[in-house]
Amino acid sequence: MAKKSRKQQQSGGTPATVALTAAGTAYTLHAYEHDPASPSYGEEAARALGVSADRVFKTLVADVDGELTVAVVPVAGSLDLKALAAAVGGKRATMADPAAAERTTGYVRGGISPLGQRKRLRTVLDASARAHPTVCVSAGRRGLEVELAPEDLAALTAAVVAPIGRV
Repeated sequence: MAKKSRKQQQSGGTPATVALTAAGTAYTLHAYEHDPASPSYGEEAARALGVSADRVFKTLVADVDGELTVAVVPVAGSLDLKALAAAVGGKRATMADPAAAERTTGYVRGGISPLGQRKRLRTVLDASARAHPTVCVSAGRRGLEVELAPEDLAALTAAVVAPIGRV
C-alpha cells in the first residue's frame, strides 16, 4: 500500500479516504470487526453494517485483453466477464491474478477499494448502483467500508457505468 503520512496513520486514513477527502466528496465511513474466517468479505460487510447486499459493492480486478480493469458489482451477485469486456470495448475478460491485483492497486484482497489505488485502473461500475441513493465499497482495508453516492463513485473513478453484474 502507498506509504501513509504520520497524520494519515494516526487518523486511520487509507488512500481511499484520503482521495475522498481531497476531492471534497461527502461520505460516511463504517468500521466493523472483520472475521478472518468469513468466506465472503462483501457479505460479511453487508451483515455487519445491516445493509442490503445489493447496496454493498465488491471491487474485483479482471484482465481485459491484457489490461487490468476494475469491476465494481453488488456482493449479492457476480461479475459477468463478457459484459465487462464489452463495456470497455474488449474481447475477452478473465479474473486477474490476485497478486497482480494487490501489487497494482496497493490494497490487499478483501480490502481492494476502487478509490485511491496505487495505479489508476480503468473502472466499470455496475448500472444497478444507480438504483440507490448511496452504496458501500471497501475503504481500503478489511473491516472498513465507505458509503457514498454512486454518482460520486463513478466520477472519482472515471468509471464507465454498465450492466456488468449477474444476480
